[in-house]
Amino acid sequence: MARRKRKKRGEEQEVNESWLLPYSDLLTLLLALFIVLFASSSVDAQKFQQMSQVFNGIFLGGTGPIEYQNPVENEDHSKDDSDAGAASEQENEQQKQEPILDLEEQKELEQIQARINSYIKENEFNNKFVTSLTGEGLLLTIRDNVLFESGKAEVREEDKGTARELAKFLEMDPPRNIIISGHTDNIPIGSANFDSNWELSVMRAINFMKILLEDKELDPRWFSAKGFGEYQPIADNNTELGRAQNRRVEVLILPRVKSDE
Repeated sequence: MARRKRKKRGEEQEVNESWLLPYSDLLTLLLALFIVLFASSSVDAQKFQQMSQVFNGIFLGGTGPIEYQNPVENEDHSKDDSDAGAASEQENEQQKQEPILDLEEQKELEQIQARINSYIKENEFNNKFVTSLTGEGLLLTIRDNVLFESGKAEVREEDKGTARELAKFLEMDPPRNIIISGHTDNIPIGSANFDSNWELSVMRAINFMKILLEDKELDPRWFSAKGFGEYQPIADNNTELGRAQNRRVEVLILPRVKSDE
């Protein structure tokens, strides 16, 4: 009889200890619930949905809050940080591509710009020529109808004198690298001489450069020509005014190449 009572007492003790397991699970779930309730008091609907998914994961077989030490991710802030980082990288990349002129070089280019602007004003070419100082150098933009007939790449005879006048401003000591670039609008070229706007823009740049290099004071080694076709517009190609602005030739005067000391 005593043996039977001892056995029964042991079974009761084992049964009594089994309540610890569900109790610990209950505490875990309550802890997760309080974390979610606390966090949800200061988050928006999108964050609450994310926390709800975490909470559901716990109820549906998760091992407890240990796996979700940070159930509330500040998604909006992380997204903002990501966007800010991307913008910062883009700005840094742009700064790498657009070098900043040093003070001395900027003053020299400003003097050249002042002389060219004076020439433009004296000849009333304000609607034909535009100068601007950029991070790459001094940029002179010439409307295509100043030099060329529509769809043609040869400089008009009456405008060759203008090109020769401009060449005088490129006589510099020490010399600088000068890039002549041609640009078009997005209207497909309808000429048998050119298959595309690429060829037209390149040939206009080359022909204009040839007129400049008739000046024997200019060294051809410092000159180069490029054609960008329709792919670097400065205005809207959907309007006639915008297309006229995009059809242009540009002369970029680069900073002086300084020898290493």
